[in-house]
Amino acid sequence: MVTVLPFSHTWPYEVSGKDIYVSACPYCGQEQVLTQIGSRQLERMKEQKKVEWVMPCCHAIFPILEADDDYFWADEPLRK
Repeated sequence: MVTVLPFSHTWPYEVSGKDIYVSACPYCGQEQVLTQIGSRQLERMKEQKKVEWVMPCCHAIFPILEADDDYFWADEPLRK
C-alpha cells in the first residue's frame, strides 16, 4: 500500500547551476541556505531513497524521504 504524504511534509528547493538551495530553513528560518546536496544525491532522492540531511545553518536533521523536481518530502510536518 502506498502512503501519500500531506503537503505539510514538503519543503521547496531550487537548483541554480550545480548548487541546490532552500529559500529558508524549515527549522531555524535562515534564508537562502546552500545545501551540500550534489546532483547524484538528488537523483537518489528522486528514486525514493531516504536521506537524513544535516542543515548547515542550525545542524537540525532533515529526514528527506524523497524528492521531486520542486520539493523535498519529509516524514514529519515542515509547515504549520
